[in-house]
Amino acid sequence: MDFSFDARTEELRGRLLAFMDEFVYPAEAVFAEQRASGIDPWSPPPVVQELKAAARERGLWNLFLPGENGAGLTNLQYAPLAEITGHSPHLAPPALNCAAPDTGNMEVLSEFGSDEQRKTWLEPLLAGEIRSAFAMTEPEVASSDAANIETRIERDGDEYVVNGRKWFTSGAMNPNCRIMIVMGKTDPSAERHRQQSMVLVPRDAPGVDVRRGMRVFGYDDGDHGGHAEVVFTDVRVPVANLVGEEGGGFAIAQARLGPGRIHHCMRAIGIAERAVELMCRRAASRVAFGKPIAAQGVVQEWIADSRVEIEQLRLLVLKTAWLMDTVGNRGAHTEIQSIKIATPLAVQRIVDRAIQTHGAAGVSQDTPLAELWAQVRTLRLADGPDEVHKRSLARRELKKYTV
Repeated sequence: MDFSFDARTEELRGRLLAFMDEFVYPAEAVFAEQRASGIDPWSPPPVVQELKAAARERGLWNLFLPGENGAGLTNLQYAPLAEITGHSPHLAPPALNCAAPDTGNMEVLSEFGSDEQRKTWLEPLLAGEIRSAFAMTEPEVASSDAANIETRIERDGDEYVVNGRKWFTSGAMNPNCRIMIVMGKTDPSAERHRQQSMVLVPRDAPGVDVRRGMRVFGYDDGDHGGHAEVVFTDVRVPVANLVGEEGGGFAIAQARLGPGRIHHCMRAIGIAERAVELMCRRAASRVAFGKPIAAQGVVQEWIADSRVEIEQLRLLVLKTAWLMDTVGNRGAHTEIQSIKIATPLAVQRIVDRAIQTHGAAGVSQDTPLAELWAQVRTLRLADGPDEVHKRSLARRELKKYTV
């Protein structure tokens, strides 16, 4: 295993680091000011569009997507770039058109979509002209088991009729959201993992009721397009809006979540690096009881532990990326689950140490730490909770020793 960066990765890293310094970090204060003064909390502030234009001019666009539709990078090439965007997770990913849920939706359309679906929805998403949403989680069932979903997608002639209630439908509050990928049951009598299908539902289709944006630890996540509660009542879409085949929804969801998990984890490592930087700067400049708090043994221990954890996580994530490239997602199953378990929990600890180092400022709006903590804590639920991954990982290990 060789995790050294090749020439193309190094070149893109250099461009991206320069873009972060020149455009993204200076825009953070502007972004916060524009969000605070905006009438619609779900509309992206104007500075985001300015950043997108600057990123596209510099060739820093759709870096997440392999193949001819994207930048053509491997997972191992994209991983260090995703980490850099994690230093400013609310600004950098959307600036590069690399923000969820659009990334996962574009991957689904690229891999499973029909020619017409790609032309109608994938092309404007790739161009950054529209946004999208992903509707899978439901409030009435334990969505940690995706086979539980109750939303119905029933065939009626040349149409599908969708009825159900979703929440945490990421991206649906954004006024520029035009399309939702909705997962529901087409055949409740089929084998458990063949009951589900995915269909494309325009956000403005009759019967789609986007009721409210869900808050996450008090944050609206408006910069991500919000996480909406959506009710579908007799929503009709053409049969041509089916993604893939009937009964293929669960498999598509798993294919969608694999790359998403590694993207989340690399960005989380970027969050950890930002937290360590802030922690060190605060510790070196703040004096308590007659000396800088950096001189306190406990603070030095926090910094040392954080550095060790980051290096461990990065190596595990790079190994996972390498395996995904060489043996595929199935061959990297154990590692994908491992990074999903280990990364958010460790980064949560690191951000928590940075908050403690800052005292009251750490939980205020004057630093990004409180919002970063909320984002990382949420990752322990997104794309499957820790406990589900641990259960699956343990069962895989036990198979080696049981008949």
